[in-house]
Formats: sequence, C-alpha cells, structure tokens
Amino acid sequence: MFRSKVAIASAVVLFSLTVQSPGQAESNFLGGLYFNAGSPQGEWDDQIKDDALGVNGQIFYAPSNSPFAVGLDVSWSNYGSVSREEPFNPNIPEVTLDVTTNNNLVQSFFVLRGQIGSGPIQPYADALVGIHYLYTETRVSDEDNDGFDAIASSTNQDDAASAYGFGGGVMIPLWRQDGDCSGPQSFLIDIGGRYIRGGKAEYLKEGSLLSEDGRVQIETVESETDLAKLHVGVAVRF
Repeated sequence: MFRSKVAIASAVVLFSLTVQSPGQAESNFLGGLYFNAGSPQGEWDDQIKDDALGVNGQIFYAPSNSPFAVGLDVSWSNYGSVSREEPFNPNIPEVTLDVTTNNNLVQSFFVLRGQIGSGPIQPYADALVGIHYLYTETRVSDEDNDGFDAIASSTNQDDAASAYGFGGGVMIPLWRQDGDCSGPQSFLIDIGGRYIRGGKAEYLKEGSLLSEDGRVQIETVESETDLAKLHVGVAVRF
C-alpha cells in the first residue's frame, strides 16, 4: 500500500511539472558532484548514533524539449568511525600503527526526474529505486598517513538491501553560455533532499566489533535502513 501511494504521489508531482513547463529543458545532459548528510530514520535511528556524511555524483539524460529526465545516482557515506593505536610488534612496542574501523554506506539509484530546466530558480522532483550496500572495513596504516595509505585492510561485515524513495530540490544558475557553442552550457548550484526507504540489512555499529586476546568477536545488527538525506553541490548542463 505504501509503495502504491509513493508511486501515485510521484506521478502527480511529475505531471504537475509537465503542465508548468512544457519543453523547457536547456540541454540533453546534466551531471553533478555533491556533499551529502543523512539522518538514519526508524529502526536504523534506534541503532546508529552518528549521521551519515559523504559525497555523491549524478548524471541525467533528458530527451530534447522534455521536462522529464532519467539518470543514475551513486553515493558513499560514513556513519561511524573508531580509531586506536597498536604496537607494530609485541617485541617492538616503540613503533605503533593506527587501526581504524569505518562503517560505510554505498547507495546506487536509478532516478526518474521531472524538472523545470530554465529560469532563475529551477525546481525538480525525483522518484528513486536502487540498493543500499553497507560494509564495515578495518584498515591498518602508518601514523603519518591518516588511514589513506593502508598497510593492510579487511572487510569485517557487508550486506545489501533494496531501497526506494522520493525527493526534490532546486537548481540556481551561476553561469550560462549564450549561443550554440560546444562545451558546458551552464553551471548551477543544486540543493535538495530525499527520503529513502531501505530494506532490512545486517551491519555493524559502534561496539559491534570487539578485539580481545588476539581474537575478534563480531555482533551484527539487523534492521531496516531508512534514511533522510540533504545534498548540496554544483551541477553542469552540457
């Protein structure tokens, strides 16, 4: 029932945008890079203390003179990190290494967009369907490398779940090229938000990974993975 209501609501929003803006798309392709912040919802919020912070990229294609576009959105977020120092070797306690455990979320979505592609403020509405991939990774690195150049790493837990949702936002042009010249046609600030319904997945949270006497104990948690997200970035039409 809920999925039916989401589909009906998305169709209504897209139809309303069509009525407001027949054939106003500036160009066929749009791509963007963004910073995003996500707040776990429902069961996931009961388990996770931290927000999910990360980056994402999008690319869209719109047929000529169409207010509709289809595209892909891929994002990476971190929803918790724990670090500690360990001796390089029991016989060499003077040399230490950084051991960092990160809880990560990768989201991949097919997106249907209804948009107004011209004007000083360009609103849009999105309907999304895709997957959530949650994984926890532990990395060992030299103290001076801050975890970027790992000496060794291991994935402690991973799982995937289906996801779908809806959202919207506005794009504000920063620069636009006049005429039919090749290359970028316009640059825009893109600000938006989404609500994602994520299926059940097994994952780790803070305290789920315990190391004692050279042994590792893993306690997984299972819940739905709903997420409310905000994003801001720069998009380019070309």
